[in-house]
Amino acid sequence: MGRRCSWRRRALVAAGLGAALLLLLLCALRPAFENTSLGSIWLRGEKKSPLQLLYDLDQGPLSALAEVHRQRRDLLRRACSRHTRRQRLLQPEDLRHVLVDDAHGLLYCYVPKVACTNWKRVLLVLSGRARGDPRAIPAHEAHAPGRLRSLADFSPSEVNRRLRAYLAVLFVREPFERLASAYRNKLARPYSATFQRRYGARIVRRLRPGAQPEALTRGHNVRFAEFLSYLLDPRTRRDEPFNEHWERAHALCHPCRLRYDIVGKFETLAEDAAFVLGLLGAPDLRFPAPPRPRAAPARDLAARLFQDISPFYQRRLFDLYKMDFLLFNYSAPSYLRLR
Repeated sequence: MGRRCSWRRRALVAAGLGAALLLLLLCALRPAFENTSLGSIWLRGEKKSPLQLLYDLDQGPLSALAEVHRQRRDLLRRACSRHTRRQRLLQPEDLRHVLVDDAHGLLYCYVPKVACTNWKRVLLVLSGRARGDPRAIPAHEAHAPGRLRSLADFSPSEVNRRLRAYLAVLFVREPFERLASAYRNKLARPYSATFQRRYGARIVRRLRPGAQPEALTRGHNVRFAEFLSYLLDPRTRRDEPFNEHWERAHALCHPCRLRYDIVGKFETLAEDAAFVLGLLGAPDLRFPAPPRPRAAPARDLAARLFQDISPFYQRRLFDLYKMDFLLFNYSAPSYLRLR
């Protein structure tokens, strides 16, 4: 127990949640897996927690998939040590993307454009807020405010109790493929009219001299180069935070402050999701398969979109998303001209 407690304590102390939270992180005050009042059967000692199951896997001969996840955890920890400096303390609002399933002892940080709609559907079923096949849950219901609780909804003591005892999961994606997918779905598709009026019209007003009145009003025809210029414009982040669809994954989930036990990837979504569901005791719950793409895959789309972007702006954008490449072990795409 001492070794396991130390493992989590080191991670949480590094999380920098502020003095009010850190006072509660000493494992000596209470073992991480003792009986509490949260209501889960594993917290009452009736079965092992998902975190304990993962810990047990790490102590014996690892399966190929378990070894992959151990390597990803180790790589993330080393990258955080190498590339991050002292940062501000996290505030409750910084925990808004970390969703909580008390029944199964799960923390899941969602990153838009990384199958987060399907993960929210799965969490609704796991938590008992929906029944049946997760695929039958409409997307707007999965994203409806209040359907799933986040760590930001809890007091500091309850936040730390969950950080200490729950399995923490994060799913990521190759940064520029995610960015290309966000552009296509939010700014280039006709069904995103509301999003286009809010962000597209703003981009056109700022970056397109002599724009037509319709474009100024609807923001329906933003070019990819204009979108990238908007991301790189210092006024964008000075006025407000990035929208979550193109905010960097590390800025949404704070992986160098919060210890993630599983780093899943969009590129291996089916295997990684099954691994997580197995740890949660729900191996028969099928993670929804993504629909077959009707357009070019994100990798091909990103390569096509970037071919008309100058090397200067490619380098600037790569620098903007560099931490996601480094922390999650993604190589710079071969289509970039960075030299």
